[in-house]
Amino acid sequence: MGAATRYVELPPFKMRHGATLAAPRIAYETWGQLSPSGDNVVLIVTGLSPGSHASSSPEDPTSGWWEEMVGPGQAIDTERFHVVCVNSLGSCHGSTGPASVDPVTGRRYGVTFPVLTVEDIAKAAHQALQALGYAGLRAIVGPSLGGMTALAYALQFPEEVRSLVTISSAPRATPFAIALRSLQREMIRGDPEWQDGGYADGAGPVGGMRLARKLGLITYRSAREWKERFGRERSAVRGREGVFGPEFEIEAYLEMHAQKFVGSFDANCYLYLSRAMDLFDVAEHGGSVEAGLGRIKAERTLVVGVETDILFPLEQQQEIADVLKRHGRSVRFEALASIQGHDSFLVDMDRFQPVVSSFLADA
Repeated sequence: MGAATRYVELPPFKMRHGATLAAPRIAYETWGQLSPSGDNVVLIVTGLSPGSHASSSPEDPTSGWWEEMVGPGQAIDTERFHVVCVNSLGSCHGSTGPASVDPVTGRRYGVTFPVLTVEDIAKAAHQALQALGYAGLRAIVGPSLGGMTALAYALQFPEEVRSLVTISSAPRATPFAIALRSLQREMIRGDPEWQDGGYADGAGPVGGMRLARKLGLITYRSAREWKERFGRERSAVRGREGVFGPEFEIEAYLEMHAQKFVGSFDANCYLYLSRAMDLFDVAEHGGSVEAGLGRIKAERTLVVGVETDILFPLEQQQEIADVLKRHGRSVRFEALASIQGHDSFLVDMDRFQPVVSSFLADA
């Protein structure tokens, strides 16, 4: 964790499926000054793998995962807003999760960690903000899993969110996305080194995590981008790993990024957060997606989707926008033509920055 990362301890935390965490903590970072009235707080909730370090700061000058979106004069302007980014409950970047030590047993939770839901992640973020003394949110911004978390936050605490921004997200996972994530989890659990979740600290299912990450990378981008970026270029490392080693540049690219991911993220945390995305369903909050989204009272909502996203297809963003409009909410819907698929919100700043900036400028 960087020097800018701070932690807030929560009281005993009852989770959606009934279990209670004895003393969880949430990691967070902040940028910008809080206004005298405390009405300029923007909360960022993250995707599956990022931590709370969304942007650099004097305390931690290393580049953040959303460096080009958060900062002075950026779309999420830290000269105007007091920005808070929390690390999700269940993650391994400082917040309590399966990789943490259970204070009751003195051992790592592993798979004894309770069933995790997106609602739990949102509730933990809410309790963390309450513990820090924040009264409400000018806006909540969430991409991918973070968009689900933003929806869960806004429907569980409807009076506390003035503006809502969901990016490349959904009110519930499609069967296609569930199938892909299920296969990723099976790759991890099928690795003998997973040891039924009981692997030692610093060890774990390296092979399974490599394969899961590769499959994830394939689905995070689009076939069009892969074609334009790599074509059929041959790999410089061809032949080094035997007859079936990497032959093409796309294979070498996937291997490089999978190797970078392995060791930086805990396997059990990955399993829990992945399943939480599949379990999330706005329809559980009222009997239908229509009723669930109807609980949201944000004055203004920005819904952003990408035409080439196969994990959270554009029709899911359209559904969020249409339902909120039917409930009389002020909604802006943006369908972007990025070719980078689901990951566009991380790399296509030329399209994403103006959309988010103009919306928050009116907040």
